[in-house]
Amino acid sequence: MNALNLALFQWLTAGSQPTPWVLSFASALALWGSWVCAAVVVFALWRHRDERAYLCIVAAFSGLASMASHAIAQALNAPRPFVLGLAPAYIEHAGRGSLPSTHATVMFMVALAFLLRPGLRRLAVPLLALATLTGWARIYVGVHFPVDICAGLVLGGAIAGLLALAQRLVHRFVSFPASPAGRTRDDRPAAASSWRHP
Repeated sequence: MNALNLALFQWLTAGSQPTPWVLSFASALALWGSWVCAAVVVFALWRHRDERAYLCIVAAFSGLASMASHAIAQALNAPRPFVLGLAPAYIEHAGRGSLPSTHATVMFMVALAFLLRPGLRRLAVPLLALATLTGWARIYVGVHFPVDICAGLVLGGAIAGLLALAQRLVHRFVSFPASPAGRTRDDRPAAASSWRHP
């Protein structure tokens, strides 16, 4: 696995003589990709008013994803490529543990959470593409190994899975009070509950 990780890194990284325009593009993505992801979430909050409660829950889970990723990275303390002298770092970055990538963890978690919700799935595809490109960019500029990005995908997927499980459990086991008309809230359309499983 380590040999494959190093081979993929050597293939994907900029090296000592990067193509200038590719480096500019990768550096911008590496630095700003997560902010573009956040902007998409804000756009979704504005555009999809019926999904606002769910999107707030996604934001809370993204905070959980970030904390989990930082905690694991700190515990493992895996060195970054530029710390090992395998490639230059083309953006400023601390040398703390790199496995898993917090950018990848949070961005893939948000993209997969959007994928879980029928009303948000149109935005899930560009978010997945953005997360993938940002992962590549952070390898290209020398601050992550491919395994860091893959680990971020796995961790983000696991946390999105927890979100999906929480939706199912709440929908199955939490009873809602009866409405004045004598119907339970479960009789209302799917959008009536932010936790209702799609």
